[in-house]
Amino acid sequence: MPRPKPIGDEDRAQVARLHGEGLSRNEIARRIGRSGRTVSRLAKELGLTFERGEQVQAATQAKVIDAKARRAALALALLEDAERLRKSLWESCTVYNFGGKDNTFNQALIAQPSFRDQRDIMMAVSVAAERSMKLDEYDRNTGVEDDKAMLVDLAAKLGAAWQAGKAHAEQTEQP
Repeated sequence: MPRPKPIGDEDRAQVARLHGEGLSRNEIARRIGRSGRTVSRLAKELGLTFERGEQVQAATQAKVIDAKARRAALALALLEDAERLRKSLWESCTVYNFGGKDNTFNQALIAQPSFRDQRDIMMAVSVAAERSMKLDEYDRNTGVEDDKAMLVDLAAKLGAAWQAGKAHAEQTEQP
């Protein structure tokens, strides 16, 4: 089996230069003809890291903020839809009929939608309003994390109190 060529200053310089260009560990390894493990060792020696945690975290946070803004816009649009639909409950509308043996078309203007159509409109209003509220609720800070922290703290204090009571009981039982 052939022995790998020794690592030299040239390798270190290439790793430093390519890292400075923002290349990944695997891309550097490919370009200099070394393993990823070797590149990682050289980078560590040079005080370099391939951690992208901060960049990934910032990008993720930006996407979260963008998604929240989009949900807010959608919630508002759904609420506006519900309002428009609600108004149509009491507005005049056109009804029509198409068919019969002569295949005729008839239409008429009526004062307000039929009961059945009003019921369907109310269902659509309810769905739009409910979805709007769910989107708002999704982004509302519910304090769940604060509640969890309080319960963990309470459990720790109850455990400590139980231990103290147990120790006290053991001391009082001894003659």
